[in-house]
Amino acid sequence: MAERGGIPNCRCWGRRSFVKDWGRSGGRKIGKDWMGCRFDRVFYGRSSVGSNCCILSMAHEEKSKSTVLESSKHKSVPIFVMMPIDILGVDTSGAPKIRKAKALTMSLKALKLAGVHGITVEVWWGIVERSSPLNYDWSLYEELFRMISVSGLKLHVSLSFHSCTRSSSGKGVLTLPSWIVEVALSKYSLIYVDRNGLSNGDYLTLGVDQMPLFCGRTALQCYEDFMFSFVNKFDSIMGSVIEEVSIGLGPSGELRYPAHPSADGRWRFPGIGEFQCYDKYMMEDLKRVACQEGKPEWGDDGPRNAGGYNSVPPGVPFFEEGRESFLSDYGRFFLEWYSGKLIYHADAILGKAANMLKKYQDNASGSVLLVAKIGGIYWWYHTQSHPAELTAGYYNTAMRDGYDPLASVLSRHGAALHISCLEMIDSETPSNYRCSPEGLLQQIRTVSNKRIIHLTGRNANERFDKAGLLQIVTNCYQVEAVRSFTYFRMNDKIFRVENWNNFVPFVGRMKSEL
Repeated sequence: MAERGGIPNCRCWGRRSFVKDWGRSGGRKIGKDWMGCRFDRVFYGRSSVGSNCCILSMAHEEKSKSTVLESSKHKSVPIFVMMPIDILGVDTSGAPKIRKAKALTMSLKALKLAGVHGITVEVWWGIVERSSPLNYDWSLYEELFRMISVSGLKLHVSLSFHSCTRSSSGKGVLTLPSWIVEVALSKYSLIYVDRNGLSNGDYLTLGVDQMPLFCGRTALQCYEDFMFSFVNKFDSIMGSVIEEVSIGLGPSGELRYPAHPSADGRWRFPGIGEFQCYDKYMMEDLKRVACQEGKPEWGDDGPRNAGGYNSVPPGVPFFEEGRESFLSDYGRFFLEWYSGKLIYHADAILGKAANMLKKYQDNASGSVLLVAKIGGIYWWYHTQSHPAELTAGYYNTAMRDGYDPLASVLSRHGAALHISCLEMIDSETPSNYRCSPEGLLQQIRTVSNKRIIHLTGRNANERFDKAGLLQIVTNCYQVEAVRSFTYFRMNDKIFRVENWNNFVPFVGRMKSEL
């Protein structure tokens, strides 16, 4: 079997365009909203690192591959709207299908008329490579992308290597590929495990990134092969229809650990969360790195005094000042290793993705922006230790900028940084939980400017009120405008008259020069 970079090359998909006959939408009247709910007809004018690499060992002098940001000045911010999870259903044979396609078509036309630029679509690993390794079925997304393009909308594609067990309607449960699940059940500890042995199947543990446990492939090779298949399949619309591609790097597609699992009730806001490093392979790596440091005892366990999921500071010794805290030699060692694993993971995957997308950067029909997402962990931000961020894998404290090393990796690969919480205001968060979404966003904006990378974002919570939408506009246009904004997400609420009457002017304002 031919090899490509050490990875089996058994791909045989063609390059025939599936979009050459696509038409253009022309309707101006909309009779029904998303999923068949009625709304009034709308008429309006146009608005116009290696696995043992610690953070501190990373070089920061590398030259950025990012396109130099235009200093002002994206005068407008393109709006994408994220597709609902439960748009994907299952037919009688068990195969995935698009639910209520006619209602979706009308909703897409309504969004286009409102001035929305494009749609964000999560492309699920568990759907495309569902039944067997290297057996990719893109037919569902061919149909969905065609519907979106015919409506005159662009695409932000989010390659999703995680599972999703929740949606607002209780539908749309999506798992990892069935063959991956079978491998995980037959082998020990391929998913994240906490101190008490409770597992989390949202994403494969970083410990198996380089382990050939998946029918001869490592986890990183599985991700690379999937990306390679995607780029080849949709080559003809890259840059013209597909404008942004984000690469899933962890739970919810974000580069982080699943430190705050709310689906099973283990965690509730504003708990600090727990470290997720107790699977077999992560612990073996910790032991190896500790031995290299000449401190083998540091590899026996994670922090034993870090509290539980729903602990709050103060009162948790590891997150306070003291001999056995995050400021101790052991604390620094552990946090550098824990966060360094995330940085290496991002570096490895984004490097492969950047190489695949390189040929579209100077494409005559338009370039493709590579995007990486991070979590918006804003509670306990106004503390010394930032405990909720530390358990999520961001070694960010009052004394240390933990996002700069991440931004450095993104800069090296020409990737934009995507963060949620753009609708949030400090004054609307509980003061006793020391929250600061605005402070977090300002820090992210600062490191993005320093590393000369684009910033994109979305809202974390649905906001249809004028104050919430105005806050999004404000955050998107602070100093340098964000490259794009994703509204999270499409559902029946957005088309209700009282919400639609706020949403349409919001889109218009985001499109206008400020």
